[in-house]
Amino acid sequence: MPAAADAIVTTDLTKVYPGGITAVDGMSLTVPQGEVFGLLGPNGAGKTTTASMLTTRVIPTSGQALVGGVDVVRHPAVAKQLIGVVPQTNTLDRSLTVWENLYFHGRFFGMGARESRRAADDLLEQFRLSERATAPVMALSGGLAQRLMVARALLHRPAILFLDEPTAGLDPQSRIGLWEVIGGLRASGQTVVLTTHYMEEADQLCDRIGIMDHGRILALGTPDQLKRSVGADTIVTLTSDGDLQGLAEALRQRVEGVDSTTVMDGTVQVAVRGADRVLVRVIDAAEGAGYDLRDVGVAAPSLETVFINLTGKDLRD
Repeated sequence: MPAAADAIVTTDLTKVYPGGITAVDGMSLTVPQGEVFGLLGPNGAGKTTTASMLTTRVIPTSGQALVGGVDVVRHPAVAKQLIGVVPQTNTLDRSLTVWENLYFHGRFFGMGARESRRAADDLLEQFRLSERATAPVMALSGGLAQRLMVARALLHRPAILFLDEPTAGLDPQSRIGLWEVIGGLRASGQTVVLTTHYMEEADQLCDRIGIMDHGRILALGTPDQLKRSVGADTIVTLTSDGDLQGLAEALRQRVEGVDSTTVMDGTVQVAVRGADRVLVRVIDAAEGAGYDLRDVGVAAPSLETVFINLTGKDLRD
C-alpha cells in the first residue's frame, strides 16, 4: 500500500453516546506524517473518545476517519496493522516476562519468530529495559511499565503511535523519563498522536496542539502560535479579599494595555500587552482603586492562558 500524504484525516467526525451525550462534535482534522500532534484539554473534553475512534475501539456515529489512508470503519483490521496504541490502563500480560510481552506481541501481528525476537531485543535496549528482560511485569514500577507499553506498541513498526494520557498517575521522575522516550520518537520521525491534560507535556513534546473542550477543537497550532494568539505579553495574577469582579473592572479601566481580565479560583488574571513596569502599574491601579492585595504573581502566557481565554475556565476543571 502506498504511503498516504497525511497520517490522519478526519471529516465531521462525531460520536454521540446513548442518552444524547455528544463526546466528539464534527471534528475535521489533518495530521501530517512525522508530526507529534497533541490533543490538550480537561477530562471529559472528548480526547479519549477521539483516539478510540481513530484506533477502531469506538465506532463513530457519523463522519469519516482515515488513518494511514485507511477508513477505520470500513477496514478496521487493516487500520489496526498501521497503528500502535498505548491506552490509559496497564494492559501488559502479567503472566509473561518483560521480553515475552514484546516477543508475543510481534507474533500476534504476524511477525516471524526470528524477526520478533530481534525486534524485542532491539526495543529492550532502546528503552533501557534490557536488564529487566526476564523480570515479571508485576515487578516493574509504573514508569517502567508505561515505557514497556510504548515499546510494545512500536514493535510491529506502526505508521502511527497513539498515546492516551501516557503520563497520568506517574511520579515526576517517571514522567520526565517518558518525555525523553517520546522526544526520541519525535526526533526519529515517528508520527505520534498524544492526548493529555498536562499543558507542560503538550508544550514540550508536540509539534502542533489542538485545544479541545466539549467535543470540539477550539484552537489549533504550534505551541508558540497558540500562546501568541492571546495577544498579551504578560499574565498578572492577583489575590484579594475584596470584590474580584470589581477589581477586574477597575484594572480594565485603569491599566493601559489590558487585553482581558478573568476572575477564577479566587484570583483575577490580567493579560497585559507590553511588559514595561507592568507589575508596578497593575499593583498601583489595584491599590488606587481601594483594593488590598494578598498575593501577586507574574508569568508569560501559557497554553493554560489560551484555554482560559477560550473557555473562561481552568484547564484542570
